[in-house]
Amino acid sequence: MTSGTGPSPTFPFLSIGMDSCVIPLRHGGLSLVQTTDFFYPLVEDPYMMGRIACANVLSDLYAMGITECDNMLMLLSVSQSMNEEEREKVTPLMVKGFRDAAEEGGTAVTGGQTVVNPWIIIGGVATVVCQPNEFIMPDNAVVGDVLVLTKPLGTQVAANAHQWLDNPERWNKIKMVVSREEVELAYQEAMFNMATLNRTAAGLMHTFNAHAATDITGFGILGHSQNLAKQQRNEVSFVIHNLPIIAKMAAISKASGRFGLLQGTSAETSGGLLICLPREQAARFCSEIKSSKYGEGHQAWIVGIVEKGNRTARIIDKPRVIEVLPRGATAAALAPDNSNASSEPSS
Repeated sequence: MTSGTGPSPTFPFLSIGMDSCVIPLRHGGLSLVQTTDFFYPLVEDPYMMGRIACANVLSDLYAMGITECDNMLMLLSVSQSMNEEEREKVTPLMVKGFRDAAEEGGTAVTGGQTVVNPWIIIGGVATVVCQPNEFIMPDNAVVGDVLVLTKPLGTQVAANAHQWLDNPERWNKIKMVVSREEVELAYQEAMFNMATLNRTAAGLMHTFNAHAATDITGFGILGHSQNLAKQQRNEVSFVIHNLPIIAKMAAISKASGRFGLLQGTSAETSGGLLICLPREQAARFCSEIKSSKYGEGHQAWIVGIVEKGNRTARIIDKPRVIEVLPRGATAAALAPDNSNASSEPSS
C-alpha cells in the first residue's frame, strides 16, 4: 500500500495495498477506516463459515489497532447448483454465523447484497470513523523490535487434509505422517482459530506500544511480512526464526509436496496478527494475551526480529517449528515428534 501524509502530519493517509484504507474526513479531525474481503467456503459447517468470514473482514481493522467497528455490510452469494432445500438450510446459518461474530466484535450488520452465483461466496465490509489515537499506522518498526504472531499457521493445510480424508489418492500421500484423528483435531483447531476475533490483540497493541502490524491471510506469513516491511519509514528488514504451526501440519506440507508451509507461502484464512513490538514489551504481550480475563483461546509467540535492512522480509533457512497442540488433543496423542510443542513465546 502507498503510505504517505494527507493534508497535514496530523492526518495519516493509507490507500491501496495494506489491510485497511485510512482516509481523512473533511470535518472534525476524524478519519474513515474501511476494509472489504470475501472468499469461498473452506469448512463444512455453514455457521462456522459465517463466523470465519466476519472475523476475516474485521481482522483488517484489528491489524490497525482498531478495536471498534461502527458498521458492517455482508456480501453473500448463494450457489445456483444448490437446490431450494439446501439454500434454505445453509444460507440462514451462514448469515447467523456472520451476525454473531459481528455482535461479538461490538458491531452490527446493517445491510449488504445477496446474489445467486455459480459458487458460494461470503464476505463483507467493515467501516469505522475514528480519531488518530484510535489506530496505529503500520509503518513505525525500528531496529531491535520483535515480531509476535497471535495465531498458529497451517489453517489451509488442515482444511485440505480434512477434505483428503475422503480422497484415497491424496490421503495415501500423507497417511504415513498423520492419523485420521490428528487430521480431525487439527481441522477443529483451525476452524476455532479462524473464527476467533483478533480484537484482544488489537487492544493490546496500544497497551504495549506496537509500532506496526498486519494480519496473516492469503499471501502467507512471508508474503504479508514482505508487504509490511515495504511500508516502513525506517530502513529495516524482518527476519523470521520461529514458525508456530498447528501440530502435524508441517509434516503434511512436506509429505504432500504442496502449500510451502515451512517456506511461509502457505495461504492462511483469518490468521493472526503479526505485530512489531519493542523488545522489552514482546514477552509481556505474549503473557498478557493468554490471561483468562480475555477468555480462552488467545495465544502468541515471538517469531522474529526487526534488523537494519532494505525493507524486505525473509525466513531463515531452518526455522524452528513450534508444534501447537490442538485443544482437545492430549500431549500423549502427539508425543512422538512433538518435543517442540509449546504455547510459550520463544526467541
